[in-house]
This record gives sequence, C-alpha cells and structure tokens, in this order.
Amino acid sequence: MINKNHRKLYILEFKRSSDRNEDFLRAKQDVANEQHKSIIEVLKVAAPEWTFEQINLVPGRRGAVVEDDFYNKLERLNVQAGKTDKILAAHVQRIYEAHETVMRSCYQQIHGSSEADATTSMANLGEQVYV
Repeated sequence: MINKNHRKLYILEFKRSSDRNEDFLRAKQDVANEQHKSIIEVLKVAAPEWTFEQINLVPGRRGAVVEDDFYNKLERLNVQAGKTDKILAAHVQRIYEAHETVMRSCYQQIHGSSEADATTSMANLGEQVYV
C-alpha cells in the first residue's frame, strides 16, 4: 500500500499460524519481519526519502484473529474508524471460506470422488485467496 503524499510504503504480509498457543501471533510476526528485513533495507537505500513499514496480519489456522492487534494495524493504515468493524468481519469471513475450501479439498483427496466438486477446485478459490 502506498501513501504518495507522505512518501510512505506499507508492506502488508499475510501469514497463517497455528493458534494452539498464546504466542502464535508474536512468533509469526517475528518470522515475517525476518523474511522481509533485507527487502526493506534495500528499499531504504534505493529511496531514502521514503519510509517503509511492514504490517503483518496473522490469523490462526482455526480462524483466530487477535482483534486488538487487527484494529491497531488498521489504525496504522489510517483506516477510518467507522469502517474497521466491516473490514474485520470481511477478513474473518475470508479466513473461514479459505479454511472450508482446504477442508473440502483434503476430504475429497482422502476419500476420492468420481464427480468434480467446483467448491474444491483451485481455480475457484477466487482472486483474493491463495492456499
């Protein structure tokens, strides 16, 4: 996401994590930050007049979203307060849809199926969901 007026580039990273323990968010944030560290360093050298900020959005595999963290990140992106609840709801809905698709696909692969099921086709995941 680019803010030309403030010469700021936001690097958005979406990571899934196991949400079996309380530290799932911090652990995945650390991994994502380390993965992008060298890219951000190169960007700073290439465009010293710009600032770069990485924002990691980390849902758990069981659909957990740490609401306070999510709202704080939307605030850092200057999202209007009146839109945050709608964005969170849409985010959670997409997570559940992606999880359902993965579960259907796993079931179909394990149990087999003689008929094509359009809901488990990789081509039908939609342009915003990648597994």
